[in-house]
Amino acid sequence: MKHKFLGFFVVLAVGTVTGCKVMQPSPLPRVKPLPERYSDTTGVTTAGTDSTRLAFKEIFPDTRLHNFIESALKDNTDLNMAMQRIAMAHARLAERKGAFLPSVNGVVSAAADRYGDYTLNGVGNFDTNLSPNIGKDQKIPVSPTTDMFIGFTSSWEIDLWGKLRHQKKAAQAELLATEKGRQLIITSLVATLAEGYYNLLGLDTELEIVKKNIELQQHAVEIVEAQKAGGRANELAVQQFRAQLLNTRGIEYRILQERTRVENELNALAGKYPGQISRDTALPESVAVSLESGLPASLLSARPDVQQAEYDMRASNEMVQAARAAFLPSLTLNPYIALNAFTPSLLFNAGSAAYGIAGGLTAPLFQQRRLKAQYVMANAASRESVYNYQQKLLNAYSEVVTNMSAVENFKKSYALKLQEVQELQAAVSSARELYLTGYASYLEVITAQKNVLEAELQLLEQKKNIYISQIQLYRSLGGGWE
Repeated sequence: MKHKFLGFFVVLAVGTVTGCKVMQPSPLPRVKPLPERYSDTTGVTTAGTDSTRLAFKEIFPDTRLHNFIESALKDNTDLNMAMQRIAMAHARLAERKGAFLPSVNGVVSAAADRYGDYTLNGVGNFDTNLSPNIGKDQKIPVSPTTDMFIGFTSSWEIDLWGKLRHQKKAAQAELLATEKGRQLIITSLVATLAEGYYNLLGLDTELEIVKKNIELQQHAVEIVEAQKAGGRANELAVQQFRAQLLNTRGIEYRILQERTRVENELNALAGKYPGQISRDTALPESVAVSLESGLPASLLSARPDVQQAEYDMRASNEMVQAARAAFLPSLTLNPYIALNAFTPSLLFNAGSAAYGIAGGLTAPLFQQRRLKAQYVMANAASRESVYNYQQKLLNAYSEVVTNMSAVENFKKSYALKLQEVQELQAAVSSARELYLTGYASYLEVITAQKNVLEAELQLLEQKKNIYISQIQLYRSLGGGWE
C-alpha cells in the first residue's frame, strides 16, 4: 500500500511538471526603421526641426472655419462613439486592477438535512450527542440537522507568475490605444471638414466665374443680334453665340447643385441638419502658406494612428506573456469569518464565531490543448500588431512625401495656369475687337470665350488643390486640433 501511494504521487508530480511547461515565445518580425530624412525625389528641401506641434489656426487663419470645426467636434457622432469606447477601456482597466484584490461575498445561509441512520453523519451526530463532554447547547439537532451561517467569504488569487500583471498592462495599453484612436478621429475629421470648407469656397468662386462669363456671353449675343439686324451677321452666328450662353447657364446650375451636396454632407458630418454654412464668399487671394515637414522620426510622436498601432503592439505582447503564465499553477486563498450555529437562537452567541482560511495550488494538467490554442492566438495577434505597426509607418512616410510633392507641384502648376489665363483673357478682348472690325470670325470669338472660361475654372481648381494638399500634408504630419 505504501508503494502504491508513492507511485501515485510520482505520477502526479510528473504530470504537474509536464502540464506546467511554459511555451516559448515566437520571435517577432523586425520593424524597418524610418529614413533619417524624407526622400529627395520630391525636390523639396526638408526642414531639420521637429514639426510635432502644428497649429491649425496659424496655418489656416479663417475664423469661420475654426468656429465650424469647433462646433462639429462637439456634435460629431463618430467622435461621441469614440468617447464611449474610451469609457469602456477605462472600465476594462479597472476590472483588471480589481483582479489583484480579493473578492469578498456576504453570505447568509441556512441548511437542513435528514441524515440516514446508516451514514457517517447520521451515526456521528447520534454518537456525539451521547458524549458527556458536550453541553446542552452543543447537542446536534437531528431529523433534521440544521446549520445557520452569517458572515463573509473571500477568494484571492495570488499573482505568482505575473499573469494578472500582464493582463493589467495590456488593459493600460488598450486604453492608451483607444485614446489615440479618438485623436485619429479628430485629425481625420478636422482634415475632412477643412477640405469640404475649401471645396465650398471653391464652388462659390467657380459660381462667380461662371456668372461673370454669362454676362460677357450675354453681351456678345446682344452684339451679334444687333449685327444681324444691320446685315453684318447671319442667323448661324446668332445660334452659335446663344448655344454657348445656354451651355454656360447649365454649368451654373450644376455648380449650384454640387454646392448644395457638399454643404449638406459637411452638416451631416458635423452632426447637424442641412443648412447654410457661414463662410467667406471665395477662396483667399493669396495661396496657402508653406508648411515645414520636420524630420520623419517626428511621425512616431505626432501621428495618432502610428501611436495607436504601437500601443496595440504593446497590449498584444502583454497578452502573450499572460498566456504563457497561464500554463503555471495558480495559488488561491479562501479565508472566511462568520457566525455559525445549529439554531438561530445560538447564532449570535459568542461561541458561534468562526473563521478560517484555505489555500491551494491549481495546476492545469488536462487543459493543455485549450491553453496552447489561447497562446497561439495571442502570439499570432502579437505578430499581426507588429505588421500593422510597420504598415502604419510605411503609410505615414509615403503620405508625407506624396503631399509634400503635391503642394510644390500644384503651386508650380498654378503659376503657369495663371499666366495662361491672363493670355486668354487678353485673347478674348482681341478677338472681339477684331470681330467688330471684320478681321476675325464669330467662331474665333466663341472659341476664345470658351477657352478663357475653361482656363479660369482650371486655375481655380489648381488653387483649391494647393489648399487641399496643404491640409493633407498637415494631417499626414500628425496635426490635429488644439
